[in-house]
Amino acid sequence: MKIAIIGAGWAGMTAAVKATGAGHHVTIFEATHTLGGRARALNNSQVQVLPNGSPVPLDNGQHILIGAYTETLQLLRLVGVSPQDTLLELPMTLQFPDGLGLKFATLPTPFDALGGILRAPGWSLADKWALLRAALGWKLNGFGCADSLTVAELCQHLTPKIKAELIEPLCVSALNTAPAQASGQVFLRVMRDALFGVQGGSRLLLPRVDLSALFPDAAAHWVQARGGLLKLGQRVESIQPQGRQWRVQSELFDAVILATAASHAVPIVSACAQDVSPSVAKKMQHWVHTTRALQFEAIATVYAWAPQAALPQAMLALRSSAQHPAQFVFDRGQLGGPPGLLALVVSAAQGERATLQAQVLAQAQAQLGLALQAVQTVVEKRATFACIPGLQRPPPTLAPGLLACGDYLAGPYPATLEGAVRSGCAAVALL
Repeated sequence: MKIAIIGAGWAGMTAAVKATGAGHHVTIFEATHTLGGRARALNNSQVQVLPNGSPVPLDNGQHILIGAYTETLQLLRLVGVSPQDTLLELPMTLQFPDGLGLKFATLPTPFDALGGILRAPGWSLADKWALLRAALGWKLNGFGCADSLTVAELCQHLTPKIKAELIEPLCVSALNTAPAQASGQVFLRVMRDALFGVQGGSRLLLPRVDLSALFPDAAAHWVQARGGLLKLGQRVESIQPQGRQWRVQSELFDAVILATAASHAVPIVSACAQDVSPSVAKKMQHWVHTTRALQFEAIATVYAWAPQAALPQAMLALRSSAQHPAQFVFDRGQLGGPPGLLALVVSAAQGERATLQAQVLAQAQAQLGLALQAVQTVVEKRATFACIPGLQRPPPTLAPGLLACGDYLAGPYPATLEGAVRSGCAAVALL
């Protein structure tokens, strides 16, 4: 078939690779001139210069992968990207600058988690026993719980230290939603896959190249080498049904996959619903209603620099509060970037950019002992959907020959790179 893919983020480029591999002819429409969507390198006009005069390319936010991201890792290899060369692999670690916190052992799954818990400094026997007992209960229950439960309710019997040093940082990093509002069921799904799903599922995989180079750029080259077309700087505002085909930018296609952000997909589908049969229009209108009901969370990444600034490891957890909002800090110097450059991440960010930046710099001084200079602060205001209990997410099928993909679509994962990749795979499977 001749397929139009609208949007060249991770979901769209996954769909393009999968469709091309299945023998279809793909045309990708992308409104910008940079591939990757919400996980991309900033374009050339946004390249910053460090206080020492060195230019530094940055991403639009700091992202991580884990070993349980099996579809993503398989796709990287397919398009010629070596995970061993482009990702720094570390044991799962939620250690703080003072050395406290959890670091998994170098053991087979699930003994890596067990060893880390038993050896965690600063945790009492009561802390460790409460966590092990809860984890065993989750496993015996098949890592399932009532749809209405929040992560806070799911973990209410854990000790305050385990909640503060493990559950909260895990929850905000995986679901980008605070434990009091986050879905316990989705949290358990992530825990299951990371701790018991595959060997090495808990391993941290930190990008050592920019996010566009990590997958979308390589995917585009792979697709184009097999006859696919990539049209950059072409924003698609509408699509029209024409018989059994679809018209996109004056060209007819057998099928269309919408791989844009939810906010851009909604007006396209709303307008299209006026040109289809009543039964299909009803389905499209329900899709629009479900998508509009999603709430979104922001992620802020403060890139900051100081001469000789370095962390004891590539990633550390931070103790977050209303005044010190960052949950994690990454040493970009250990990830292929210039020495002294750090990335401090605020998940579920609230407040203005300038305020967040000032708070994070003060936090770095207080918790890391570093007087950092801000390089650039990137705030993705609609970075992820709020992963709340009982959330209804829109399905991938809208009409015959019209599909959608993206990390906000119905699926088992929160808004992660793996969620986007799996959604792209699912859309192509439905063609």
